[in-house]
Amino acid sequence: MLIEQDKQWIEETVQKIIQKMDWVSEKSKHKIPYTTIDGVHNDQSNMEGISWWTNGFWGGMMWLMYHETGNEKYAEVARISEEKLDQCFINYYGLHHDVGFMYLPTAVADYRIKKNAESKKCGLHAANLLAGRFNPIGKFIRAWNDHPGSDNSGWAIIDSLCNLPILYWATEETKDPRFKHIAMMHADTAMEVFIRPDGSSNHIVEFDSEHGGVVKTYGGQGYENGSSWTRGQTWALYGFMMSYIHTGKIEYLNTAKRVAHYFIANIPESGFIPIDFRQPKEPAWEDSTAAAIAASGLIEIAKHVGEYEKDMYLNAAVKLLKALEEKRCNWTEKNDCILENCSAAYHAKEHHFNIIYGDYFFMEAMLKLKGDDLFIW
Repeated sequence: MLIEQDKQWIEETVQKIIQKMDWVSEKSKHKIPYTTIDGVHNDQSNMEGISWWTNGFWGGMMWLMYHETGNEKYAEVARISEEKLDQCFINYYGLHHDVGFMYLPTAVADYRIKKNAESKKCGLHAANLLAGRFNPIGKFIRAWNDHPGSDNSGWAIIDSLCNLPILYWATEETKDPRFKHIAMMHADTAMEVFIRPDGSSNHIVEFDSEHGGVVKTYGGQGYENGSSWTRGQTWALYGFMMSYIHTGKIEYLNTAKRVAHYFIANIPESGFIPIDFRQPKEPAWEDSTAAAIAASGLIEIAKHVGEYEKDMYLNAAVKLLKALEEKRCNWTEKNDCILENCSAAYHAKEHHFNIIYGDYFFMEAMLKLKGDDLFIW
């Protein structure tokens, strides 16, 4: 249960978000940011970067702000992203398993909020592309596209769980159950082969794409094979909750809770989340995006469990968000992003920088705590 002191902190933090987004939205209205360069949003909306998987989150942030403030300027900025993303359909080859991340916070959000018919068409187009990646033998949605010199046609990743809601939405919108069936078959496969007995998750699983069955696992963006990439845990935690919300299948809720229990048990006293729960103590690399995504997923679990359970999830979420707000948020005009110390992968060359989906999920989680959020998924 949130105490009065927490409620005051939530209101103050939401006001900080509103104040920052007011000027950032004007400054970056014609961009689709991924990170910052010297504190300034970069722009992924050129031909080379337009299909980048994070390109829906800036639009999603704008729809969150529209829902919170009612200010039409945020809808206008969101539409700039949405219109630029049309180029991805023309290009075709750059599209991938993350079309849910790209089009749920942009086209589908626009359709849900404004009933824009063109937006509905784009959302359904993306849903059909994702459904087309389904391998019926292995019962999984294929990750990524062809890599020269290698066969990754059997690869699936935990991240795809959070793309499934565009398939659930497509079934809700068209009354065609195929999309939902594909989503649930992938989620069932993920329960069986991605989630380990202790509640931790693999990042990449390779299937035999011709005959089915697991071939091997990979460490992916974590420390090593068999380790525990924290953002992967959050994709699992939140992703299974999304499937539970759309289907009511209790096994999805139970799996989300199991992953959440593992995550909560491993939260450091500081509240700062490492890139991998099983990484060496030094260097002490963090991933603030994992903390923000976990917090939003934990709040969602708290909404769907009994009173005797909810405080465990809510308290963990508040701990993560308070640590971020107090020590990992930049509220100044020196940086276009909010969240600091974000990391894409353990073995990447760069760590501790700004990443746009960190801002998105931090904002989403804070607005959920306030109690008047826009559920994009």
